Amino acid sequence: MAVFTSSAMALRRKLIVNGLRKSGAVSPETAKTLAEAGVELPDAFPEYTEKLAFYEIINRTEDGRYWIGDSE
Repeated sequence: MAVFTSSAMALRRKLIVNGLRKSGAVSPETAKTLAEAGVELPDAFPEYTEKLAFYEIINRTEDGRYWIGDSE
């Protein structure tokens, strides 16, 4: 697993959440891959992306697309 500083984690979270929001991925029906959402380096640090989903900061569909809820 990659080692992140708190600054790097915060930046990665911001890139993912903002990308999903800007692309309109706000429900399971509008969910997008990180690449479709325009997230820079979408395949980088998959373990951190999974952590974001585990802690429900982002939501993941069964087919691997992501979306954000109202809380973000």
